[in-house]
Amino acid sequence: MQVVCFAGYSGSGKTTLIEQVIPVLIAHGQRVSVIKHTHHRFDIDTPGKDTWRHRQAGAYEVLAASDQRMVLMRELPRPQEPDVHALIAQLDSNVDWVLVEGFKSCDLPKLEVLAGMPAPDGKPPLYPHDSCVQAVVHSAGHHLNPSTGLPLLPRDEPAAVARWLLAHADRFGYTPPCVFANEMAG
Repeated sequence: MQVVCFAGYSGSGKTTLIEQVIPVLIAHGQRVSVIKHTHHRFDIDTPGKDTWRHRQAGAYEVLAASDQRMVLMRELPRPQEPDVHALIAQLDSNVDWVLVEGFKSCDLPKLEVLAGMPAPDGKPPLYPHDSCVQAVVHSAGHHLNPSTGLPLLPRDEPAAVARWLLAHADRFGYTPPCVFANEMAG
């Protein structure tokens, strides 16, 4: 399994890029999973439906399944930042790629997605200080400051980004941290 984190600040185009890279990877015969980090409260359930009613009754987990789809909803006992490695461990290990959106502080290999320089909110880019950044995806015409020796990928060419990922797949081979490997074995 290859794992890559698409990291960048809000509004940089991570979601759009991932949405466009997925079908290109699939066209190359790859199975793709996605993990999305959000800072917002969200719900995928519909009030009044059976699964919503089970959650409202206090169920810790509700798994809904049909012949075409399965979803697991788990209520966290207290707010806590999700651990990306624990989330990866819950995915089907037979996928070829896991595209992770967000988690910009994690230790996974990353593509940093930049909307422009400087960032709209004035925050500095990750690539000068984060050794996990493998390449920078940016818009044509925007010059990076500071400059970098990292590969530069065109944000408006998702097929080129996907081809680069496939050509450099060895950089993204995933090995679970020992703590998760031990928990899964025991």
